[in-house]
Amino acid sequence: MKGLIQRVKHAKVEVSSENVGAIDHGILLLLGVEATDTEETADKLLHKVLHYRIFSDEQGKMNLNVQQAGGGLLVVSQFTLVADTAKGLRPSFSRGATPQQAEALYDYFLQQARAKTGEEFPVAGGQFATDMQVSLCNDGPVTFLLEA
Repeated sequence: MKGLIQRVKHAKVEVSSENVGAIDHGILLLLGVEATDTEETADKLLHKVLHYRIFSDEQGKMNLNVQQAGGGLLVVSQFTLVADTAKGLRPSFSRGATPQQAEALYDYFLQQARAKTGEEFPVAGGQFATDMQVSLCNDGPVTFLLEA
């Protein structure tokens, strides 16, 4: 499982010009699910996302995680993250999970994020397997690729 996290001032995802998920300050997570991923993999990545220290403290150092910084989490499924791009000029998606497995783990990830953070922490998502338009203001820019 791969997660591309971006520290954002705000982010939203739209489907057919309708807003389906949005956050203010926080993390936009683009989530790629591989065929070998399980709920345990999702739990491990979620722990990293929620505890990764990419927000500045009073001294301007990246010492705070998203919850400590009072941010939110927007999770968008992105199967292209798991593409094999080592050879040729066309990506291979043979590492990717089946759509059914990927959707189940994406839904599980969102449910666990909501369960582990509580109601005061905003968690939003996109719509699985749809054409989405994602808008964001990357803060920094700060972007990391996390793997579990």
